[in-house]
Amino acid sequence: MAISRVLAYLESKRNLVGCAGGAGGLGLYFAGLTGSWGPAVVVAMYLAGAIVVPPPPPGPKPATELAALAERVASIGLPTSVGAESLLAALGAADQRLVQRIVGWELPVALDGYVRARCWEALAPGGVDPTATLKAEVDRLSGLL
Repeated sequence: MAISRVLAYLESKRNLVGCAGGAGGLGLYFAGLTGSWGPAVVVAMYLAGAIVVPPPPPGPKPATELAALAERVASIGLPTSVGAESLLAALGAADQRLVQRIVGWELPVALDGYVRARCWEALAPGGVDPTATLKAEVDRLSGLL
């Protein structure tokens, strides 16, 4: 759990802007413009960059997103062999961060890919089975829970 929080911070805009500021401080230090204050300037520029970036906006409630995603799954008309309904049911008891990632990004992307592949399959038969691909992704997401 702590490792995922650290990785989330390392990927955040706040850290990236801070690193850019720190890199600018290193440039000033190596250019000889900071004198003996070089390390303090690097730290100060990192902190200034990290503080300037506003915190991420609160996302929508996972329960609301989960209900909207369940409606979308029902509207697509997936075969029951895919197991998307059981995945959605299992998400109710899962860790909230994992639910946000699956409901907010991974499952919608998989569904979009399925819908697009199903359209193209009608035009060019003989490719990869979209249902099998979606089932593999749903199985992978179910394994995360």
